[in-house]
Amino acid sequence: MKKLLQSFCLLIAGVVLSTAALAQDKVVYHIDDAATQATKGLRNIRNHLDVLPQTQITVVTHANGVDFLFADAKDPKNPDIDYNSLVSALKARGVRFEVCEITLKNRNLKKEQFSLDADFTPSGVARIGALQFREQFAYIKP
Repeated sequence: MKKLLQSFCLLIAGVVLSTAALAQDKVVYHIDDAATQATKGLRNIRNHLDVLPQTQITVVTHANGVDFLFADAKDPKNPDIDYNSLVSALKARGVRFEVCEITLKNRNLKKEQFSLDADFTPSGVARIGALQFREQFAYIKP
């Protein structure tokens, strides 16, 4: 009987730990205008992770929002802000940065123009929808 009770307690503890792991915060940050959103968004993401470091964050970019992910991109209002170093630091903390391939086609851009920290998605808008509805990510637009 004692072994049965111990096994039951271990099973319950496993379920509780699994549920806690499933309850991890997941957030998609949507950037479609780098000039007005990139610096603020990157700062928000850093602050987000400082408070909740286990949060799973994906940044989805499209339209003019992809510009901060160009290799050697800098904040046009403050050229001392190097986007690549900020993105790399966040990538090291687990943040994913995704660029819309429809934007690449529409703007005649090449994947080689982007930071090595950038990943690509067929459609930024479709990706945001999938993250929100299928994967239950919260939505933030800085």
